[in-house]
Amino acid sequence: MRNRLALNIDLSGYDSAPEFVELIAAPDPATQRIVGRDGRAWLFDAAGQTAVQNNFRAGAVELPIDWEHSTQHLAPKGEPAPAAAWIEAVEIREGGALWGRVNWTERGAEQVTSRAYRYLSPVFDYETDTNRIVQLVSAGLVNKPNLFLTALNQEETPMPRSALLTAAIVAALGLKEDATDDAVATALNALKKDKDDTATALNTQQTPSLDRFVPRGDYDSAVTRATNAENALKTRDKADHDGAVDTAIKGALAAGKITPATENYHRAACSDAAGLERFKAFVGTAPAVGGETGLDGKPLPAGAAATALNAEQREACRLLGMPEADYLKTVQAQASA
Repeated sequence: MRNRLALNIDLSGYDSAPEFVELIAAPDPATQRIVGRDGRAWLFDAAGQTAVQNNFRAGAVELPIDWEHSTQHLAPKGEPAPAAAWIEAVEIREGGALWGRVNWTERGAEQVTSRAYRYLSPVFDYETDTNRIVQLVSAGLVNKPNLFLTALNQEETPMPRSALLTAAIVAALGLKEDATDDAVATALNALKKDKDDTATALNTQQTPSLDRFVPRGDYDSAVTRATNAENALKTRDKADHDGAVDTAIKGALAAGKITPATENYHRAACSDAAGLERFKAFVGTAPAVGGETGLDGKPLPAGAAATALNAEQREACRLLGMPEADYLKTVQAQASA
């Protein structure tokens, strides 16, 4: 309970706007976590404290303290989001609390000293897998914080749920009919599948973060480009393969390792890379059928048909594991075509 009370940042005790303010309270010593009123918890251990300080320095810009987190809610809509103060530097103090040196605007200082606003709550980024706080984003003057020191920390006034809506939500979540609001919230949180490296904790965020979505037109364009590139690659690969087959077939014909009558058969056998490799192996070991006869490309005399395989054809059958009778049928069919 002591740590939870320490998480409140109450500015009402100051007679003037303070130069230093607590931005993230010291975590529980046992768990190194900061727990909110809604039960969510964030890790703020030594690694997180170091990351927050390093990220602030790396940003090299002062961070705003605004009213009611207008930087997150109003600025994205193009509406005014003036600063009440600027965070100029941060440091970790005893117990692990993050403090900041601030420079107040005239209106911001007046709002604090008049107690128009009593609480200060930060907006921070955290790792979704560990819930470790890693970066301070801004802070806001609020009067109804959610956490005892919060991410974006207005506590929303609960809205009554209609009986029909309650029944639908409970049924969809597989809960009992008398499930409490806390049970419903727990079940909903369990459904979240956030894969981002970091996420900004915004309890009252009304519009989605644009960096998590891709316009449909851009998505379709990217898919089209990827598909075209894939098709172009397949076309190029096929052209390369066909060229290699053509080179191998022509080389085998020139060397007398195969005959024109069997060219189509060998091309079909080389339809894939494995077939081409088997053909090259065959050509490397097959004897030459013979020298130039001048008969290449000439049809067989009418009525003539092959009745037996020559040595080159028999060797092809052996290397390809094909019965000689089947090969002979192919030769005879080509001769009669």
